[in-house]
Amino acid sequence: MNSFKTFVLMLALILVFMWVGQAIGGKEGMITAFVFACVMNFFTYWFSDKIVLAIYRARPVTEKEAPNLYSIVANVSQQANLPMPKVYVIDNPAPNAFATGRNPQHSAVAVTSGILVLLNDRELAGVIGHELSHIKNRDTLIQVMAATVAGAIYMLARMAQYALMFGGLGGRDRNRSSGLNGIVMLIIVLIAPIAATIIQLAISRTREYLADESSARITNDPLSLASALRKLSEYSKRIPMQVSPTTAHIFIVNPLKAENIMALFSTHPPISERIRRLENLAGFNVGTI
Repeated sequence: MNSFKTFVLMLALILVFMWVGQAIGGKEGMITAFVFACVMNFFTYWFSDKIVLAIYRARPVTEKEAPNLYSIVANVSQQANLPMPKVYVIDNPAPNAFATGRNPQHSAVAVTSGILVLLNDRELAGVIGHELSHIKNRDTLIQVMAATVAGAIYMLARMAQYALMFGGLGGRDRNRSSGLNGIVMLIIVLIAPIAATIIQLAISRTREYLADESSARITNDPLSLASALRKLSEYSKRIPMQVSPTTAHIFIVNPLKAENIMALFSTHPPISERIRRLENLAGFNVGTI
C-alpha cells in the first residue's frame, strides 16, 4: 500500500509539473527546467553518502572498534539480503540514525553515540533494519526523483514571477505568455511551489512508513522497533540535535521536531502512528503513545 501511495504521489507531482510547465514555459520551458533540475540533483544523488557523512562528521568504525554495532549491522544486512554497508558513528549524545548511499553497493549506516547508549540490542537491530530498508527500497533515488521534479516546478514558478514583474517571458514565448491571465500567473507563483513541497514531504512520510514495515519483516520483530521509536521520540526532545533542514528527512526520527507543526509540512509521520502500525503488525492493538 505504501509503495502504491508513493506511485500516486509521484504521479501527482509530475502532473503539477506538466500543468505549470505548459502554462509558463511551454514544452521548451518544461524541458529546460527539468534538465537543469536533473543536473543539480545528479551530484546530490551520486555523492549523497560522502556529502551527508561529512556534514555530520561521521567517522567510520571497524569491527574491532565497535564489535556489537558491527555485528548487528552484519546480521540485519544478511537477513535483508543486502551487502554489508559501511558503518559510521557520529559523536553526538542526541539519539538518532540514518542511512545514505545511491545503491546497496554504495551505502552507509550512521548512528549517533547517543543511540548506542539508549537502545538495547533488539531495539538497535530494529533501527538498523529501518535504515537498511531505506537502502533496499532505493529511497535515496526516489527522494532525488521527487526533488528533481519539485525543483523544476520551483524554477518554473520563478519564471512566472519574473513574467509578472517584467511583463512576459521573452523570446518565442512572448506572444503566448502575454495572453496569460495575470491572476492565473499569480496563482501559479503562490500555489505551485507549496503544492510541490506538500507532495514531496508526503512522499518522504510514506517512505518512512514503508521502511518501518520492511524493518519489521526483515527482523521479524516489529515491537522492538516500536520500543526504539518510543525511546527515541522521548529522548530526542530532551537532547536536541543541530541538523540542516535539508537533511532532516534522512534521520529515523525528526531532529527538528516538525511533528509539532502542521503535519502536511513534516518530513516524518507522527511517532504515535508509526508505533501503532508496528504494534498492529505484531498482532497488538494497544493504541497510541
